[in-house]
Amino acid sequence: MRTPPLYALAHRTVGGYLRRRWCPTVTGLDHLPANGGAILAANHLSIADQLFLGVLTPRHVAFWAKVEYFRSPLTRGFATGMGAIPVDRGGGRAALTAFDAAEPILRAGGLVAIFPEGTRSPDGRLYRGRTGAVRLAHRAGVPIVPVGIIGTDRLRSAGSRLPRRRPVSITFGPAMPVVVERPADIRIQTDALMATIQTLTKQEYVARHARP
Repeated sequence: MRTPPLYALAHRTVGGYLRRRWCPTVTGLDHLPANGGAILAANHLSIADQLFLGVLTPRHVAFWAKVEYFRSPLTRGFATGMGAIPVDRGGGRAALTAFDAAEPILRAGGLVAIFPEGTRSPDGRLYRGRTGAVRLAHRAGVPIVPVGIIGTDRLRSAGSRLPRRRPVSITFGPAMPVVVERPADIRIQTDALMATIQTLTKQEYVARHARP
């Protein structure tokens, strides 16, 4: 799938700065499909997760962006140029359109990033996953690549405006095929996905959803 030119430019410029400044480490890239669609399912510690995941993934990654960015003349071109997926946070059917928009990207061979916890961890622990990643993977017929992110929650200290230099690492785990034969399989595979992410991050697991 073709990488949007603006994304490619940002990957070289902003990505180059982040790689030089923080020297993040990445392992398990051999688990990332060279082509074909897949969902990257990662733990969520900080807003910086998207930056480092995008920078350290050699292929284009489609991230979610608030639908407001696509409506404003000031940000529409940037969001579109980055290949972002619009999401309406109002809930209901409007929110489900984000999945409708992600499915053709996956079927066309693209990568889509999802944070199964649904929100950033409030305390650095790994919380129970929501089932959206498995549902979308099943709909699109693609595997899920579990991703463990470490260190992004330590880049900013309380009261500090500028990020600090702290070790950041991202680990890609083996791709997990998604097979849903009965409704219960969705939750079973979601729990298995979160267990795999936990092995990559060594976070303490909390068997309930994180609150936004």
